[in-house]
Amino acid sequence: MKSFLRVLTYGKPFGKYWPSYLVLSVLSVLFGIANYALIAPLLTVLFEPDTLSGELIRPEYSFSVSYVTDLFRFHLGQIKAQEGNLMALVYISVSLLAASLLANITHYLSQRILVSVRTRLMKNIRNDLFQKISRMHIGYFHEQRKGDILSSMSNDVNEVQNSVASSFHIIFRDPLLILGFLSMLFYMSPKLTLVTLLTLPVSALLIGRITRALRSGAEVSQGLLGKLLSHFEEAISGIRIIKAFNAQRYVRDRFGSINNQHRQATKRLYNRQELASPLSEFLGIVIAAAILFYGGWLQFRGELGMSWPAFVVYIGFYWRVLEPAKSITRAYAMIRKGMVSANRIFSILDVPLEIKKDPQAFPVNEFRESVQYRNVSFRYKGSDTYVLRDINLTIPKGKIIALVGPSGAGKTTMVDLLPRFYDVMEGEILLDGIDIRKYKPGDLIGLMGIVTQEAILFNDTVANNITFGLENVPRAEVERAARIANAHDFIMEMEDGYETNIGDRGEKLSGGQRQRLAIARAVLKNPPILILDEATSALDSESEKMVQDALTRLMQNRTSVIIAHRLSTIRDADQIVVMNKGRIVEQGTHSQLLSCHGMYKHLCDLQVFG
Repeated sequence: MKSFLRVLTYGKPFGKYWPSYLVLSVLSVLFGIANYALIAPLLTVLFEPDTLSGELIRPEYSFSVSYVTDLFRFHLGQIKAQEGNLMALVYISVSLLAASLLANITHYLSQRILVSVRTRLMKNIRNDLFQKISRMHIGYFHEQRKGDILSSMSNDVNEVQNSVASSFHIIFRDPLLILGFLSMLFYMSPKLTLVTLLTLPVSALLIGRITRALRSGAEVSQGLLGKLLSHFEEAISGIRIIKAFNAQRYVRDRFGSINNQHRQATKRLYNRQELASPLSEFLGIVIAAAILFYGGWLQFRGELGMSWPAFVVYIGFYWRVLEPAKSITRAYAMIRKGMVSANRIFSILDVPLEIKKDPQAFPVNEFRESVQYRNVSFRYKGSDTYVLRDINLTIPKGKIIALVGPSGAGKTTMVDLLPRFYDVMEGEILLDGIDIRKYKPGDLIGLMGIVTQEAILFNDTVANNITFGLENVPRAEVERAARIANAHDFIMEMEDGYETNIGDRGEKLSGGQRQRLAIARAVLKNPPILILDEATSALDSESEKMVQDALTRLMQNRTSVIIAHRLSTIRDADQIVVMNKGRIVEQGTHSQLLSCHGMYKHLCDLQVFG
């Protein structure tokens, strides 16, 4: 119930919708009651016309159902007396059509209001989910399957819309229908209606057992769907490796196994779901048959207290009670199933943010002195092994610092701590003498330009990938950044130049071209601190030399942190930091470290830096 109410909060502001919805729903119910109530005089005109002859006394006004009924019969009697049975039949038929038209118009208008609520609700859920995912720390995506996240964003949201939001009209309107028609049943025959109500808890109990089973089945089905989407994502992103290692059969078998498990779980779920409708239908027929028998028995004994046409109307009212009652049981089953998806969504929304903004955080828009790592240690969440241990390092403004070491030494993790992709476990990182956690996160990362080992591009134009995150950038500045990154020439050779779409993750480009666009993006940002994580690793020798020359010019009078695996990219660094197993083992210039005959010289001899 708590999750359902939480889903409802995404439809606010309710004051904009519910008053008009309530009025329209009540009118729809009243016109629906009138629609069925007109059956009795219709049958009377057809089969017992003589009974209307004496009903020519206008009833005294009172706010009651009996006054409305008597007034209608008065006018009907007048028409019959003056115009005959045929005109009385026309009067009833027109009244029936008018009541039906008004009932359906008010129902349609009330549904339009609910459509607005549903669409607003789903939009707000998607917005919250995307905003939360975009604010998550990097480590969260290492711990979770992409398929589960994608499943929540697509399938779970759709499931909430199809099962929960689509049931709003049943939850809020159908109880009014039940209340209205049940009131008429009590008005017509309290004794018979009480017998009817005694049979309803039996059907409710049986339907409840089915809905409980639906919830557990939905949890299994949704979990397996997340695995399926993970396999899809891996197969698409890794298709080159799959074909290169001739692993199509292995991937297909792996996917087929999960797909079959999902089919079996979904089959069981749908079988239970489909059982709810015929079971409620059958129970309704059983109860209706019992009511017909009991009502007929009372009528034959003269104890029913109503005419045969009225008894037919009573049965009609009873069916109108059964229909929304069955709809509510089906909606309850759907909501129980949809709540599984809602809880999966809320499990993401409720994940605490590990990278928290200090309530007293202050802005920073310039870098003046130095970056200092002071006694920094770090390990990933859930791991007991430290990736970094007792790191002490000062990076003065305007200097080029190179990080080298074998794979797994902690180089990338060390630079990831600077823009707060992760927060340190122990120690602190200072920017101009102030802990970086005291700055506003957006301002902090605004001081940095980052080119990663893997060029991350987006399914957009070349120009939009270079200006990513920036607005109103002149084309001349975009071209200047591309020239510095040695990308302008190949861009102009493309079909639409800077307006060419580069495909998903830049698949239309070569590895070197993708990397040069990523470098152009960092050049355009023109940050005071530059982080290059093996930024030239995907370039051929000729392109690497040209880009390295451009980066050298770019890094002049700029603080740069370079992770590199080639000697040519770090030879001229102001300081080289050698790392191994999460610790700094050597520091110095290229010539100083060579003379030490330590790990750096060994790596230079091997030309391997991880």
